[in-house]
Amino acid sequence: MNKCVLGVDTGGTFTDFVLWQDNKLRIHKVLSTPRQPEQAILQGISELGLANDAPFYMVHGSTVATNAVLEGKGVRTVYITNHGLADVLTIGRQARAELYNLQPKPVAPPVPREYCLETGGRLAANGEVLEPLTDEQLQQLRQQVETLAPQAVAINLLFSYLDDNFEKMIENVLPSSLFISRSSAILPEYKEYERGMTTWLNAWVGPLVQGYLQRLCEGAPQAQISVMQSSGGTIAAEQAGQQAVHMLLSGPAGGLAAAHYIGQQTGRERLLTFDMGGTSTDVSLIDGEISLTSEGQIGAYPVAVPMVDMHTIGAGGGSLAWIDTGGLLQVGPESAGADPGPACYGKGGQNATVTDANLVLGRIQADAFLGGNMQLDLIAARDAISRLAQPLGLSVEETAAGIIRIANEHMAQALRVMSIQRGINPADLTLVSFGGAGGLHVCALADALGMKQAMIPVHAGVLSALGMLVAPRERQLSRTINVLLQDTHAQTIEPLFDELIEQGRAGLIAEAVDEASLQINRSLDLRYRGQSYTLNVQWQDCQQSIKQFHALHLQRYGHELDLAVELVNIRVAIKSPASQLEIQHQAGNSAQPANAKLYGFSDDVPVLERHSLQVGDQITGPALIVETVATTFIDAGWRCSLDTVGHLQLQKQS
Repeated sequence: MNKCVLGVDTGGTFTDFVLWQDNKLRIHKVLSTPRQPEQAILQGISELGLANDAPFYMVHGSTVATNAVLEGKGVRTVYITNHGLADVLTIGRQARAELYNLQPKPVAPPVPREYCLETGGRLAANGEVLEPLTDEQLQQLRQQVETLAPQAVAINLLFSYLDDNFEKMIENVLPSSLFISRSSAILPEYKEYERGMTTWLNAWVGPLVQGYLQRLCEGAPQAQISVMQSSGGTIAAEQAGQQAVHMLLSGPAGGLAAAHYIGQQTGRERLLTFDMGGTSTDVSLIDGEISLTSEGQIGAYPVAVPMVDMHTIGAGGGSLAWIDTGGLLQVGPESAGADPGPACYGKGGQNATVTDANLVLGRIQADAFLGGNMQLDLIAARDAISRLAQPLGLSVEETAAGIIRIANEHMAQALRVMSIQRGINPADLTLVSFGGAGGLHVCALADALGMKQAMIPVHAGVLSALGMLVAPRERQLSRTINVLLQDTHAQTIEPLFDELIEQGRAGLIAEAVDEASLQINRSLDLRYRGQSYTLNVQWQDCQQSIKQFHALHLQRYGHELDLAVELVNIRVAIKSPASQLEIQHQAGNSAQPANAKLYGFSDDVPVLERHSLQVGDQITGPALIVETVATTFIDAGWRCSLDTVGHLQLQKQS
């Protein structure tokens, strides 16, 4: 591990920092600056004492690409494709958001019609040239692009994953000042809609990501900066700008990297993770390894590059409570964000949030937030909730409790999506809670799913930033083949794997990664002939891979078929593992617990400082455990103990 390594996670409300320096861990938080995220990062670097000439290594989880997509604020982008295919991104899969709505609201196309250009250079499914790409067509494309004056261009020609020559010809004729995204470089796989959408998204937000990373690097010239990718591995900032689409789940992937590391550390490798921040809650399942999907979605857009398999909802500490037209209390998905934030932040927020509700119920202590560095305004929180309580005919406390119950149900349903709806009994898993607000809800959510054990990791409030330090440097590469596996030989497949491996190895070596440390995983996307979806199996040889596929299909769907097995994609994951962090619990002096009054409990509840707990301490709920970056509420019926690393292990009492 480098002498000085900084992990940074930019969230919607807070920017979190975890610094490993001289074999010690330091944590820090600052309010995010959504309009210019690098300002919060540079502020934190300064406050941590790193704004000098001493070099350090920084791994960063960025929300710039995510926010640009969700808010529809990408750059002006031209989309180039073959003749007759300009409407592919608009037509999509013809999926309807509201199946039985006969008058759906019109949806604007992702790319305006005038920015969709058609040209020659068409291939057949076997790679044969059906229509050449002439010099006249290339010059015409250049003139059209210059007239439209975009900032970026996305190129997506049919079957370009078989032969990328035509796409490269178009790229070479366009002005070098443009940000250019080729489908054959971003996603060399079949399905022209998903490939085209992913390529367009990369171009649409790429200049924004490039500009942001450039400003960050210029603001911290002493830092060697890497960026977390959606797959859970990191990439150098210099290379990340060209692959912006790989950063759409950058921050949440850091949390999963840390949860996976902690699961291995504690011998609990079957985890249901729950990351509750200020704006959203991210839920995922780790069954030995982090699950990846190539069928992800961000907002309304499919994203076919590998990303962590995660379900996200708009429920966080800053989620707004409101009353609908039927007079019912609702929570989220809108958030107060960092500016103005919850009413209790005292920055002008007038609407009640989940954080305000927890403060009114006593579960957050006004003078202990952020280790006492940020005083919360209880009166403002009560005033905000009282405006909801009056039309509901409830007390302020009853309304606050209702806000919490509704938020909990939203999050419990998200947890069911990742467990019960996949045929997995959550009672067999450990619920791992992190994020600044997660510890306040962990017991209620475990109860809702019938789970008996939970864990709140050390520094859970900044776990995504900690994950940046334990994530591997990685490349995920793929290519469509589309052949019947039983008619193919290993001698045909192995050279194709080698090409991808060499591409990934070159990218990592450019980051000064030790080549001897590289670990390579090869896998296949297989399906029965005639199916639309695939299952991923490890590559051994053709016959063994077919057997694996039959067994996996039987396990997943309850049956196997006597049909030919088709090889659709080959995949390579190549990574260099991060150094291990030797985290040990550093207990402070034992402190006499304070007491607090919590709504719903007749007796005062003990308030303990997490840093003063000793290994093996047993805490029986109800209790509050406070720390600099989070608060944990141990509910009645739960018992908590501290392990040797500092993780809180929760057990449901019978």
